[in-house]
Amino acid sequence: MKKNNLKLLALLGLTLVLNSCTNDLSVLPKDDDIFTSENFFAQPGAYKQALAGVYGNLSLTGTGGSGSSFLEGVDAGTSQYSRCLWYLQDLPTDQAVWSYENDAGIREIQRNIWTASNPLLLGFFSRSMVEVSLVNEYLKQTTPEKLSSRGVTDAALLGEIQLYRKEARVLRALAYYQLMDLFGKAPFVTENDPVNFAGPQYDRQQLFTFLESELKALIPDLKAPRTNEYGRVDQAVAKMILAKMYLNAKVYIGANKYSECATLCNEIIAGGYTLNAKYLNNFNADNNLSPELIFTLQSDGLVTQSFGATTVIINGEVGNIEKNGVSLGVTTNGFSGAIRIRKQFAQKFDGPEFSTDKRNTIISGTRTIEINDIADRKQGYILAKYTNISSMGVPGPNSRFVDTDFPLFRLADVYLMYAECAVRGASGATLPQAVTYVNALRERANSGSTSANIAAVNLTLDFILDERARELHWECNRRQDLIRFDKYVEDTYNWAWKGNALNGTALSNNLKLYPLPSASISANPNLTQNPGY
Repeated sequence: MKKNNLKLLALLGLTLVLNSCTNDLSVLPKDDDIFTSENFFAQPGAYKQALAGVYGNLSLTGTGGSGSSFLEGVDAGTSQYSRCLWYLQDLPTDQAVWSYENDAGIREIQRNIWTASNPLLLGFFSRSMVEVSLVNEYLKQTTPEKLSSRGVTDAALLGEIQLYRKEARVLRALAYYQLMDLFGKAPFVTENDPVNFAGPQYDRQQLFTFLESELKALIPDLKAPRTNEYGRVDQAVAKMILAKMYLNAKVYIGANKYSECATLCNEIIAGGYTLNAKYLNNFNADNNLSPELIFTLQSDGLVTQSFGATTVIINGEVGNIEKNGVSLGVTTNGFSGAIRIRKQFAQKFDGPEFSTDKRNTIISGTRTIEINDIADRKQGYILAKYTNISSMGVPGPNSRFVDTDFPLFRLADVYLMYAECAVRGASGATLPQAVTYVNALRERANSGSTSANIAAVNLTLDFILDERARELHWECNRRQDLIRFDKYVEDTYNWAWKGNALNGTALSNNLKLYPLPSASISANPNLTQNPGY
């Protein structure tokens, strides 16, 4: 079992202070007295515990176990933060299919035929707005006036609370960044607004402007990279959010921000992170020890049980033919063939240069590469990237709920972001350095061998897009990458079942954004639907 106080505090924090609901899906606190209990804040460590509860919303769904949800009208399975994020970023692309299309919302997402009533869209939108709401309430409860009224005068504690407040604001920025990316708009609410306030609609330009200003203001006062408690925000986390915004700025606001992205990549790289010597140790039961991970969404098979992304992925990796659950650290049958990969992703590892590539965990066996029938779990290759087994070969203590943290940001992504910026002509990024970074990833993937290294002439945008798939698959990047490279809705690149066609077809341009959930629009008259829905 991982020993991490933040996870334990997160569970306690949710139990005691995060009793929230969607209030007909407006996603605001049900009763601020539960959160603001003076008895609660009189306890030693209460302010850190409350902050851990804000972090906990990214890992847990409720306080009654894995099937519980503190969101009214949204169940645990369709509202867990990392699970929904994985569904929305990777399932509509060339990387995976989910076999059980009767599961709520799945069929529409992976066939690119979703509507505003899709429960997965509602789940993620609601969970993200709950995060905003919880941060706002935390900020309200930690103002100088509130602290003074409670007799908090200890200088050390006051200093810690100021840091906690800044970390909370970064978590709010993370939630708004994801909403900006997926939906293009969101209700904007801060700690200065009253409870149950229906925030005005902010579009991508407004959200981008706010987030850029907010993160720039916060970065200097956060802890330096790798100096905070594991799982908590530091300067590198805030810089990653901002770098991702700059990388995708042409999509978000029509502006070229690659040079700004390169600058932040250089700063993050200088922050002391190093590549894990073994690629797959970033995705196992003790990946909290990896020097490569910048920010993770935490999982603990005993303490913080939920059907989050890593629990779903690892159980879903178990093939119905192979019954390879033991080798992945979960039950023999797992979810019995829930997840398979599409042909076009499997082909990213075609060629002799990938014969020893550790990133290639594809299992083909007697399977066909084609998936002509999504319900047929014998069709399509499977993957074994994530495991619930430690780097020492020890399975996690729970054979269903895993110990593996979800790697939201890691150094390898920064290397590839830098390389992309260099190819796109950014200042502050050079092609020779970009080649060095790419080859570092390839050498790591090949146990130190330079046999698969590339030269500058190989470093094209098409190469980078494919290399990002090989390095970062199933890490919530693919939809965003395909959109940025003009390969998502366009017919220049198709994959199996894209647009609900066996061999893929072009998509309508409006599908670059998800629709706002119908229930969220009904709850807030300030919100308008995205075009085409």
